[in-house]
Amino acid sequence: MKARYKTLVDEYAAAIRSGALPAGTRLPTHRALSAEKHISLATATRVYAELESIGLVSGETGRGTFVREISLPTGHGIDQQAIATDMLDLNFNYPALPEQTELLRDALRKLTSSGDLEAMLRYQTHAGRLSDREAIATHLAESGMTPDAADVLIVNGAQHGLAVSVMGCFKPGDVVAVDALTYPGFKTLAATFHLELEAIPVSANGPDLNVLKKLCQRRRVRAIYTMPTLHNPLGWVLNDVQRQQLATIAREYDLLMLEDAAYAYLVSHPPRPLACFAPERTIYITGFSKNVATGLRVGVVVCPSRYRASLERAIRATTWNTPSLMTSIVCGWIKEGTVSRLESLKRADAQKRQSLARELLAPLPYISHPVSYFIWLPLPEEVRAESVVRRLMDKNISISTAEPFSTSQNVPHAIRLALGSVSEVNLRQALITVRETIEYEQYR
Repeated sequence: MKARYKTLVDEYAAAIRSGALPAGTRLPTHRALSAEKHISLATATRVYAELESIGLVSGETGRGTFVREISLPTGHGIDQQAIATDMLDLNFNYPALPEQTELLRDALRKLTSSGDLEAMLRYQTHAGRLSDREAIATHLAESGMTPDAADVLIVNGAQHGLAVSVMGCFKPGDVVAVDALTYPGFKTLAATFHLELEAIPVSANGPDLNVLKKLCQRRRVRAIYTMPTLHNPLGWVLNDVQRQQLATIAREYDLLMLEDAAYAYLVSHPPRPLACFAPERTIYITGFSKNVATGLRVGVVVCPSRYRASLERAIRATTWNTPSLMTSIVCGWIKEGTVSRLESLKRADAQKRQSLARELLAPLPYISHPVSYFIWLPLPEEVRAESVVRRLMDKNISISTAEPFSTSQNVPHAIRLALGSVSEVNLRQALITVRETIEYEQYR
């Protein structure tokens, strides 16, 4: 015989899927469900927990349990499927400049006359050619780092850099501290490799390092994943004092630090990377997708020497080596100063888009860095994130809820807007539509 709670789960699931309980419906409290259905409070809690685990409801502390919008694309966020060509994408960032196409044509012409062209048809060393690693090490010196080229490993984009770092340094069950709101790509890796994530509470200025320290006193934490320079999605830049505190905690509790610097290039004159504060225990990951072009999958991992062999093994197990054609283009642009020039132009572009957002989203409050390609927008109490996403999708605008970014049980009531993937004209109209949609949901 089917357990009583299973019968209730099936009843609610059928009502939600049929539309009898539409998205946004507030369900009875746990106690009310217990009294109404003549079940124990523990059973009522179990019913809602199972409905939440299959994605039909969401519980919000202090507000209740609500029916979710289930007509959204599966995994809206990091796992979102390809969107229609006429959809305005405010979900992912792939900032590009008009001149980049001509730059690529010019780079390919130069490669065709290169004496090294034949070598590109063969396997390269797993970590990349030493001359390319030296060029990248020189480029990284602009941020204050002075890495040995031998410790610079070339990978297929920053996401691949995170993957090989996880493969080379962790084992299933390891505990990794992360911000309560973090990059969804790392959440995906953690789930794939069976890491346990512990969420650290965050503010607009950074993570609560006192909570991190208490966590390390309570549990054996293997590492912390952090974005100290232009956090995604909250946009903070940790100051030198915060970086030193983080390095001190890492040394005291023997933590490995994964420093994700994918968006760091957008900050002019930033603090030195975390890798400068604790180089012996920091793996620094960046790439050339955001600052150059997303289609050129060239990433960088800078590691302490003791991790080099295990990371090279992970590269060999996943891709053998980075395609030399793409690496040659990127390193050529580094030597010519093109990468630095593109970074400067994209900083100006991001600043212009933030100014546009500040003008068009007013008076809605939001969180961002003045030179970044994303915005974190907490929603008014009475507005449902799923409803906003659904209405915007009907208007050919794709955005993300807070769920892909959240690592705690309490998912914030917010949306995240990526500003870097559409033209300024389309961005202007999209932002107006976002504001009007939120206002409609608030006052209807």
